[in-house]
Amino acid sequence: MLIKRKFFIDGKWIDPAQKNDLEVLNPTNAQPIAVISMGQSQDMELAIEAAKKAFQSYSQTSIEERLTLLERLLKIYERRYDEMVQTITLELGAPVTMSTEQQAHTGLGHLEGFIAGLRQIKTRETLPNGDIICREPIGVCGLITPWNWPINQIALKVIPALATGCTCVLKPSEQTPLNAMLFAEMIEEAGFPAGSFNLVNGDGISAGAVLSKHKDVDMVSFTGSTKAGISISKSATDTIKRVTLELGGKSPNIIFDDADIEASIVRGVQTCFLNSGQSCDAPTRMLIQQSVYEKATLIAKSAAEAVLVGMPNEEGDHIGPLVSQVQFERVQDMIKKGITEGANLLVGGIGKPAGFEAGYFAKPTVFSNVTNEMNIAREEIFGPVLVLIPFADEQQAIEIANDTDYGLAAYIETNDINRAERVATRLRVGMVHINGGPHRYGSPFGGYKYSGVGREGGVPGLEDFLEIKTLHYPD
Repeated sequence: MLIKRKFFIDGKWIDPAQKNDLEVLNPTNAQPIAVISMGQSQDMELAIEAAKKAFQSYSQTSIEERLTLLERLLKIYERRYDEMVQTITLELGAPVTMSTEQQAHTGLGHLEGFIAGLRQIKTRETLPNGDIICREPIGVCGLITPWNWPINQIALKVIPALATGCTCVLKPSEQTPLNAMLFAEMIEEAGFPAGSFNLVNGDGISAGAVLSKHKDVDMVSFTGSTKAGISISKSATDTIKRVTLELGGKSPNIIFDDADIEASIVRGVQTCFLNSGQSCDAPTRMLIQQSVYEKATLIAKSAAEAVLVGMPNEEGDHIGPLVSQVQFERVQDMIKKGITEGANLLVGGIGKPAGFEAGYFAKPTVFSNVTNEMNIAREEIFGPVLVLIPFADEQQAIEIANDTDYGLAAYIETNDINRAERVATRLRVGMVHINGGPHRYGSPFGGYKYSGVGREGGVPGLEDFLEIKTLHYPD
């Protein structure tokens, strides 16, 4: 078992203020793989103090100096890439092929994307009226990240903070803390100044809440549930700090009858089940035009039955376990709701797949004949569960797609690009994937409504960490 009790504060690995151990469990068998410390307010206070002190000098570094540090970090990440793959596979249960090609790769891709974006940022520019705008680092940033795409979210917060001259305190998910600690080792090796980056493990109540309330934290960036995001926003109100949120989703996948139906349905099923369905932007509501609905249902059934469940350490395209017992039980409860509500269970259902009883494995599940009023169509399930909803025409598809509290992403499948553009402009979401178009590094990620505030990635993701100062000179 790994012993990882220390925190990284002010450039050193130090013991917590008081002993408060937590075992990190392997999702494949519920057995402990590591012991970490759960930080308390004293640990957070120490980290915030270190970040505040470091900001005085680190905020004055040049873009060139910060680019040198980031490029050094990039080389270290490349060298230790396999360690990151194995760490994420172990603590999250992501299949090793997926960890290699996607999970771990996000840390690399975002580093490259932010390096390119930092070269584009104008820290000083003259307006047509003669005034000068300066962009300056906002200050000390509290960064709270989730477990589902762990290094992805860490990279989307830590890298822009450091790139813009901010200092930060990271509180990663206590369910997947090991990749964060590995990343901290990389930052230490890259030579970032002491206190510019700090890491304290802990839960949201004892550790995360300190960041959102603290007067010396100028910004808090959170990724997680909408419920927690609302709580953080309220906590931050008294200190008038900037808050950016990347929250939940219930993304529609609109499939028109002129699309390549088989390719579109198979792609939609596979994308929904990626990462065992534990993705905020997963296309969990498949909206299918009525004229091809029956055909599409058969294709979806076949595609879902072809999705394999496997052990994370096995190569290949399959899904692994859910992250925890709590998450497993939530998914089971939502599947039960779907059955109770009268949806037609096409594939999967309650319980664990045969041969995978030890861990938190769930059956890939598809419901048909779902209405958008059902709980399984409205609540974020965060598991391998897909619902199929018919629609009559373009207008109804837009209405159903927008009939949700969320607005993170949407997917459109059609051979009519004019229709795709037309529909995309009417969807209340932050991102639209057309005919399988992927999200690329360097582009902003984020959503409307209950899906969050602000954007992560690219130049917009850097700008969220910057303040604007205007200089007025005499005529």
